[in-house]
Amino acid sequence: MADTVQRGTTSEDATISIVSIILRIALILFLIYIFILSIKLMGGSFKLFGKEFAQAMFSATSNPVVALMIGVLTTTLVQSSSFTTSSIVGLVASGILPLEAAIPMIMGANIGTSVTNTIVSLGSISRSDEFKRAFSGSILHDFFNVSSVIILLPLQIYFDIIGKSAAVLENIFTGFGGMEFTSPLNAITKPVANGIFHLTGDSGWLSAIIAMILLFSALRYIVKVLKSLVLSKVERFFQRFVFRTPILSFTLGIILTASVQSSSITTSIIIPLIGAGILQMEQIYPYLLGANIGTTLTAFLASFVTGSPAGVSVAFAHLVFNIYGIAIFWPARNIPIWLSNKMAELTQKSKLIPILYILVVFFIIPGAILFLSD
Repeated sequence: MADTVQRGTTSEDATISIVSIILRIALILFLIYIFILSIKLMGGSFKLFGKEFAQAMFSATSNPVVALMIGVLTTTLVQSSSFTTSSIVGLVASGILPLEAAIPMIMGANIGTSVTNTIVSLGSISRSDEFKRAFSGSILHDFFNVSSVIILLPLQIYFDIIGKSAAVLENIFTGFGGMEFTSPLNAITKPVANGIFHLTGDSGWLSAIIAMILLFSALRYIVKVLKSLVLSKVERFFQRFVFRTPILSFTLGIILTASVQSSSITTSIIIPLIGAGILQMEQIYPYLLGANIGTTLTAFLASFVTGSPAGVSVAFAHLVFNIYGIAIFWPARNIPIWLSNKMAELTQKSKLIPILYILVVFFIIPGAILFLSD
């Protein structure tokens, strides 16, 4: 009798446990949706009061450093490298912007889009160890992109290595056109985002505030729910099936980013996992590089629609820049990883450092260079 009662209790406990796990997974999926919605709101908010400014900055310039800063600041403002690169493709295709000015802008867009990761990491700023891990993971993308620019921009200026490579590839693929692609995430978040914009009277500032509240709330509870699950099982799942090998991680980054057309989303989504200690820097590094390749799809789609050889060249320049950067800094991955860890250690001394980092790298330096160039 006692055995029967015990078996019944065990069975009930197991059922409750399974239901609890299912509910927590459902909650995580809901929080991820809120997280993605917040990023879409953030980008839309900046576009409401920054789109004209962004387009105004897309004027032809013979100074590659200024062009680089235009790419950084524009992408930071609109929170979308896809928006920046698609706009550049259109301007080059229409003959408004020369290809030699567009290539540094594309490089800058790669840097600007990584600000989202860093903003996301601030969601755990009140929890020291968790924030250190999240911040180091978030700026790893920054340091890869900045390191690539430091090496490749001078080579582009003096030898036009990216422009020449892109021209060769463009000659092979000339004649492509008419391709269209719809992001599944855009389909499920756009109606809600548009509803929020309508409720705020298309106010960029109000929408941005709502986006930040949703962002921080979603991230805070994603980490809490993840920690409430059995971390060892979650860790084994990611190690065995998702981030098991560098090539698998790299491929996943390409596929996911190409599917959702947003490297900001696919790279930012792993920041809570790093903060929770589920993933390590060495595991996410190939994934971030793959995301850089995946995000070039948007420029290709835009260029194929224009049917302009110059527009296609810009798209290939975006791809070539990332391929060259990966060729250099995959073998030399210890450099960006070491820099990220050292920078994250400084956050233990002052919580103002990550905020200053965002302001200086993504706003003050680009803004100052553009101001001085005028």
